Parts: sequence; structure tokens; C-alpha cells
Amino acid sequence: MNETHPAAQGTARPLTVADALALPVLAAGQPLVVTGEAGLDGPVRWVHITELTDPASFLKGGELVLTTGMPLPQDAAGVRRYVDELADVGAAALVIELVRRYHRPPDALVDACRVRGLPLVTLAKDVNFLEVTQVVHALLLGNQADAMRRTQRVHEAFTALTLRGAGPEDVVRAAAEMSGRTVVLENLVHQALICEPSGGTVEEALTGWEHRSRATGTGEGTVVQGPEGWLTAPVTYQGERWGRVAMLPAGPDGPAFGPEDRTVLERTAMALTVARLIHPTPWEHTAHRNALRDLVEHRHHSAEDARARCAALGLPADRSRFVAVLVDLPSGGGGQEAEARLLQGLQATGVAGLVGELAPGRVGVLLALRPAQPWRPVVEQVCGAVPGGEPRPVVSVGSEVRDLAESARSFREAARVAEATPGGLPLPEGRSFHELSDIGLRRLLYALREDTRIQEYTERQLGRLIEHDTQHGSDLLTTLRHYLDAAGNKTTAARRGGLARETMYQRLRTIERLLGRDLESGEERTELHVALAALDALRAR
Repeated sequence: MNETHPAAQGTARPLTVADALALPVLAAGQPLVVTGEAGLDGPVRWVHITELTDPASFLKGGELVLTTGMPLPQDAAGVRRYVDELADVGAAALVIELVRRYHRPPDALVDACRVRGLPLVTLAKDVNFLEVTQVVHALLLGNQADAMRRTQRVHEAFTALTLRGAGPEDVVRAAAEMSGRTVVLENLVHQALICEPSGGTVEEALTGWEHRSRATGTGEGTVVQGPEGWLTAPVTYQGERWGRVAMLPAGPDGPAFGPEDRTVLERTAMALTVARLIHPTPWEHTAHRNALRDLVEHRHHSAEDARARCAALGLPADRSRFVAVLVDLPSGGGGQEAEARLLQGLQATGVAGLVGELAPGRVGVLLALRPAQPWRPVVEQVCGAVPGGEPRPVVSVGSEVRDLAESARSFREAARVAEATPGGLPLPEGRSFHELSDIGLRRLLYALREDTRIQEYTERQLGRLIEHDTQHGSDLLTTLRHYLDAAGNKTTAARRGGLARETMYQRLRTIERLLGRDLESGEERTELHVALAALDALRAR
């Protein structure tokens, strides 16, 4: 009885009629499937040997019924009744040995089994039914023990997740890994907040998510439902239904959901309920934040995955234009409060978008605008929700892009604007934000102030003049600034510095001598002017 079969290797797949017929102990009888081929994938829960005329009274369903054919009624009506009783109780298959009473199956038996869809299998050679029972029962009991061990491991894994305070992402990821299936967490308005694909892509899992989810319905408890056959379980919060977790089938030809899948999903829902209590931040905020970070950092597997994920969060990913906004808080903290206020401000505009803290003290907003909708008024409305105080937060905006995949570029541009914007810098008149067109030479140098090449250039151009002022208490640097700001007009420079013209001439000659420069040269004046602007940036003027 040293039989081997996939169902005996500790897999989650139950033993089927086809599996049983492939076992050597039955295969030796040369089994032939006469009717009911569609039922060969049905599970076998037990083996029953019978020579009774009414075996169904001893069955509970799922049995592989073995018989020599000796008890079969002689008349067609009796045969139909015999088969009907087996089919009604849910027998897995009828296996008849064609050795003693019959050498071919009676026509009445074949017809009755075909009508009821009951698999009828004939054996051309003698088979030891007792040995078949021992082998199959050993496999079934072994599978049950394995299933109990796997169920115990599932319970232990989710208990460990709960005890260490795991967040919803960890819980959903564990469910996908344990089941080998895609698992999705959604809220009550059918927005997919977390998706862990298994054996597929985010695009395949989430494309058309809201429509598909609504078509699935909302059953009670852990149920398989909807046109796609999702396995779903409700997730509660403070005694009320908050959303649900869905396990998607493994394709049209994949295995059906089994008891272990249900156990995994039920424990997932329980762990998510606990996680919802432990992690007070609304999970919609977390989903927005994660989606934004993935967009900014190019962490999506493909542009299609990004579009499907954002669309499942309610962002119109197609036929929209996108603008990135960054809000930098002066204290570097309070990101979650600002995130919540910006989300409220965005909702007040009626414009779809994502809001999330991208780094400590920096909150990002991605606006999804209609084709002809101007973005500046929307940004102004969103800026109205920015927390106040002095110094005010710096709001930076990137350029408009026409594809979600290009939103990372808009965020990069907004980040460049932020880098070039000192705290407390006055806003352009009539605006509450800074944009790329605001960056001139001085703000560009401010953004590059930590580059050692800028520092070396500034020191090389102005170092000797600064040292002279320090040693002698003079203010030649200011004189040079007035002269350069006046575009080389000495009279204007003297007036701005409150100096006599002769004093101005004398100071300019001293500056030329110290720096080794010709201040009458337009090119050399430009170099010194850039150096002064860089010095201001280094001193954060």
C-alpha cells in the first residue's frame, strides 16, 4: 500500500475522483469512465463498499461507492431508483466491477447515471476493494492531519502579526503569501486601498475595480459570490462594517477556494479589525500616501499598474491632466494634520486627487484636472487649506502633465522650486504658491548653495575683498554691490551709497586692485555680480 499521489504530499488540494482512479490499486483494474466525466474533479471524502440494494441510507455525501454489481435491481425502474438515491445523497462516483455478475454495464444503469450526471466507472479486472479502502482512507486521514497543521500555522501566523501590532499592509501581504492568491482590501465605497497581487499584476487585479466590486454584491460572512467568484469577508470597526477583504480566484482554470482559503481570509479580516483599532490614521490617507510615494519614486512595475491602482482609489487616471503640489512646513513636523486639512481642501474644490505626506514636514498633492480645467484657481483653493502661522509653509507647484506616468516629473519640478525658495520669501503678487517661472538667478544659486563648486567660485571671486573689509573695518563689498546693481553707472552707485563721486572712484580703484579685475569690462562685472548673488545665497539672505 505504498501509494503516492499529489494529495498525499501535504498540498491543500483535496483528493478527487480522478485522483483516486489514478492510484495504482485502482488503476490495476483498468478503470473506464462511462458517464459523468464532468464530475471527476469532485472531491472524495470516503470510500464505501456495498452490496446492498439501498446503499444511500448509509452515505453522507462525497463517497466513492464500490460494488460488484450483485445488488443491482433487475428492472429499469429499480436501477433508476438506485442511481437517484446515490445522486441525491451526493455520492462522488459509482465504481462497478465487471467480473462476477456483469461483463458490460447494463444499459439501464448507464442511462440513469448519464441523466443524473453521476460518474459511472467500470473495472475490467478484479480489484481488492478492501485494499482500495485502506489506501484512500489513509490518504484522506493524512490530508486531514496536514490540513489541521496548516490551519494551525495560519492561526499562529496571524496571532503573531496581531501581537506585534502589524499594519494593514503587512496583514494583507501575509494573506496573499499564505493563500498564493491576490488579496485586496477595500472600503465601503469600493475603493481598493491595498492590493497584494499573487501570480499576476496590479493592473490585472484592479482594472475596473469599482464596477467589478459593486457587481460582486455584499454577502454576509465569508462567502464566494459575484460573477467572478470572489471570496470575501467583512472588516468591521467599532462594531460597524467598515469595508471588506477580497481574495480573487486564480484564473478560470485555477483551483476552487478550499477550507484553508476561508480560514486565511477570516483571520485576515479579524487581524485587520484589530489593526484598525491600533492604527488610528484613516487607511484612506495611508493608501493615498503610499500611492503618491510609489508614483514619485517610480516604484510601480509598469505605467499600467500605476493607472489601475490610482483609478481604484478614485483618481481618474485617463483623460485627465495632472499637476503636482508640494507643501513644506517650516517646523518640519505636523505632516499628518496638514495632510488631513489639505485633503479637506481638495474635496472642497470638487477636484479628484491624492494627498499624502512624502517626507517629514513635506506633504504632496496630485491634482487630476478635467481636460479644459485651469489648474491655478484649483491650487489657490487648495492653498487656502494650508495651515497658517509664521513663517508660512512654502507651497511649490510643478508643471502640468498629460499622463499619470509623467506625474513624477511634475513632482521633481515642484521639488526644484522648493529647493530654490528660502523660508519667508515673499510670494509673487496675487499668488499663494511658487512655480518654475519664479526661479531666477538668485533662487537658482540658492538651490545650489551646498555645491562646493559654487562655494569655491564665490570665494575665488570675492574672498580677498571680504578679508580686507574684515581686517580694516571697511565696506568695499557694499560699494561693489551698489556699482554692479547700477550696471556700472558710478554716479548712480555713489548716490545709492551716499558717497561723493571722488570717494566712489577711489573705492572702485581699490576694489580693482584687490581683486585684480577691470570693472569697466562687462564680462568681468557679470562674473562678480554672479559671485555676489551666490554669496547672498550662501548667507541665506
